[in-house]
Amino acid sequence: MPRENFGPDHVFLAKEEILSYEEMASVVASLLPLGLSKVRITGGEPLLRRDIHIFIGLLRDLDENLDIALTTNGVLLERHAETLFKNGLNRITVSLDALDSELFQSITDSKNTPHEIFKGIDFAQSIGLPVKVNCVIKKGVNESQIVPLTKACVERNIAVRFIEFMDVGTTNNWNLESVVSGKDMRTLLRNHFGPLEPIPAEHPSDVARLWRLVNGSTVGFIESVTKPSCGNCSRARLSAHGSIYTCLFSEQGFDLRGVLRFGANEQQIAEIIRDIWTHRDDRYSELRHQLKDSRQPVEMSFIGG
Repeated sequence: MPRENFGPDHVFLAKEEILSYEEMASVVASLLPLGLSKVRITGGEPLLRRDIHIFIGLLRDLDENLDIALTTNGVLLERHAETLFKNGLNRITVSLDALDSELFQSITDSKNTPHEIFKGIDFAQSIGLPVKVNCVIKKGVNESQIVPLTKACVERNIAVRFIEFMDVGTTNNWNLESVVSGKDMRTLLRNHFGPLEPIPAEHPSDVARLWRLVNGSTVGFIESVTKPSCGNCSRARLSAHGSIYTCLFSEQGFDLRGVLRFGANEQQIAEIIRDIWTHRDDRYSELRHQLKDSRQPVEMSFIGG
């Protein structure tokens, strides 16, 4: 989370307030009959959660065909990749916003380096664990990294996704002038790699719009600011403390922890979530310019990406 949010007075959730792995797996199990096919573990940084491989194993035991992904900053990836893979993880997404070491350390407020992150990526690939890279582009900060990061990923046969800077939460100092559009990113890539060819989406709910480079490699763009597609969204988010959120930009969630701990079975949980999802009316990305600045959406460091 941002350093300014994390001081000596910060109060962490008590262990009993956080969902157990078994409780989270129960929510997943309840949604499988409704058509759930993909689960992404995110954060925060999920590799900081103790014995995260056990949770992966619980999810894999539910359904051998469930697509289980994990998003990480990559710092601990080399240490954990093999155990995660053996326990059933299908793929990894690494958040990496710069190749330049000084810029990377400034963005991440850390002493780590892109070299360390790529060591983890290379190791994951060497054991057969597929990797994607996500990069958030902010105007005046890291546009210069689009081309070198694409080259580094193409050389490794890694899919890279560039994300428009979004107004998630209240601590990232977002404004529209800080957004580099997907269109402008593609112009930068065309100037270096040549023509880009759009690739039709496999499913309407696909978040990234894919384009093919001349050499056959693909690059994706997540354009929720300039090309929102709220109506096709199929992603719900379950927080560590047991609330379900129907939108990345939600101001509040729906409590599931109480339902779980009052003894609801999987069918009852499924019915509750079905009702929440059926009545959702989230359209923030489509309406952001009409809404008041006083909104207090949940922070990205809490809800995950």
